[in-house]
Amino acid sequence: MDLAPLTSANWIIQIHTYAAVLAFVLGIYQFSAPKGDRVHRSIGYLWAGLMIAVAMTSFGIFQLRIIGPFSPIHLISIYVCIVTPMAVLAARQHQIPTHRANMIGLFVGGLVVAGGFTFIPGRIMHAVFLGG
Repeated sequence: MDLAPLTSANWIIQIHTYAAVLAFVLGIYQFSAPKGDRVHRSIGYLWAGLMIAVAMTSFGIFQLRIIGPFSPIHLISIYVCIVTPMAVLAARQHQIPTHRANMIGLFVGGLVVAGGFTFIPGRIMHAVFLGG
């Protein structure tokens, strides 16, 4: 592993990456920890904020230019910006099945799928973990 490609990247890419990694770790914790208590709610609000930060910073990253300056990955960012508040609201309204489904969708789509695209050759995370 070589962090140089990340530490030498634009600041917005660094913020985006650090927020995504922290959201991934906290998301794994949230799925495995007890639900509904103060800790779950507190970490959940932090996680939601991180997801919004990841989505918003993605709009400043233009490495894959497919549709003007944007790529299809940016559609996931729009999804995250819409669904994250809906998921928080569902929890506040005790609509737990909706909250759960939204949070799983955000984690899988917003972190696993979108994150997977960062490992294709030519992208920074590919260089960090796989070299070159």
